Amino acid sequence: MRPSQSPDVVIIGGGIIGCSIGLRLAQAKMKVTVVDRGQPGGEASSAAAGMLAPQGETVTPDAYFELARSSRDLYPSFVAEVEELSGQTVGYRCGGTLLVARSDQEVRELDAVFSGQTAYGLPLERLTADAARARVPALAPEIRSALFIAGDHSVDNEKLTAALAEAALRAGVKFHSRAAVTRFHARGRPASASRRIESIELAPGTTVKGKKLSAASFILAAGCWSAELVAPLGVRLPMSPCRGQMIEFESAGEAEIPLVVRAGHHYLVPREGGRVLAGTTAEYAGFDKAVTGEGLASILEGVRRLAPAVKHSRFRRAWAGLRPDTADHLPVLGCGEIKNLIFATGHFRNGILLAPITAQVITELILMGSTSLSIAAYGPARFC
Repeated sequence: MRPSQSPDVVIIGGGIIGCSIGLRLAQAKMKVTVVDRGQPGGEASSAAAGMLAPQGETVTPDAYFELARSSRDLYPSFVAEVEELSGQTVGYRCGGTLLVARSDQEVRELDAVFSGQTAYGLPLERLTADAARARVPALAPEIRSALFIAGDHSVDNEKLTAALAEAALRAGVKFHSRAAVTRFHARGRPASASRRIESIELAPGTTVKGKKLSAASFILAAGCWSAELVAPLGVRLPMSPCRGQMIEFESAGEAEIPLVVRAGHHYLVPREGGRVLAGTTAEYAGFDKAVTGEGLASILEGVRRLAPAVKHSRFRRAWAGLRPDTADHLPVLGCGEIKNLIFATGHFRNGILLAPITAQVITELILMGSTSLSIAAYGPARFC
């Protein structure tokens, strides 16, 4: 029997996904505990660029695009709520996103985006090179065409994650930092309908009494570390950490970037205080978060191609984060064979974007046993 003082839900992982779900469940009057192997928001959530850009990453919209667009459309109210609850600002910017092309191939790619999205009824604007430079004067002279997407925005993900943790804390969520989960304790035979998770065991040195936590439900939101946690349960999650390196500059004068600029996997994202983020790389190097000369050189080459003046701006910092990538690059959401173990992981490059919709559907699943949007395509059973 579960102790009466145990939480209703334990969330494993205190990034933006875990904190968003925790907030929603606490608002539903559930007792929620979040455990994190480090500090909440200290991994992928703080290492991203904060782009909220489903259109910018889509040629022909599909079901996953609809999930991402639904989450993007929740952002204005989501941000307003989090700022009010936490008393903190999160740097939400709604200036739009500019996709640019320099080469013949890139021009053709933008043409395909424009054709595919306009046929689908999505709003976007085709710009000449001169019109694009009128919006972003720092653009490279070689830019030949551009698309402007007014609905793709950005947010300061570091501020947002901190504000979410504070909002969740104020709502009653309990946090245990530096509390690495070492194993799940399950009852019932594998593949049986009655199998369930009874508790999690935590590494020595945590502040949790008894080093175990029991709950009615467990939510796995541990990013790149999710697969190794459930492997002993016989659950296969083909997931790999994908390293992304980034650079932050001080941007002013000729190097000022007023809105998000993208070309392929290279981008420039403005932040408050005259800062601009430049990224990124996509490296499968295990759990190594090293910042490398090769990675930084790749980013600087991307900056040169987009807005060469930026590379002369004052350097502020460089860092790397690990994105949780799955075999099909889609998130893992919902239940598997163990019904009280709910997955909310594997968001790859879209963890910030998908936080509001993930929190919504996982909360619905916990409270009602069903979701308002179908997440059947994202269940863990697809990898079996």
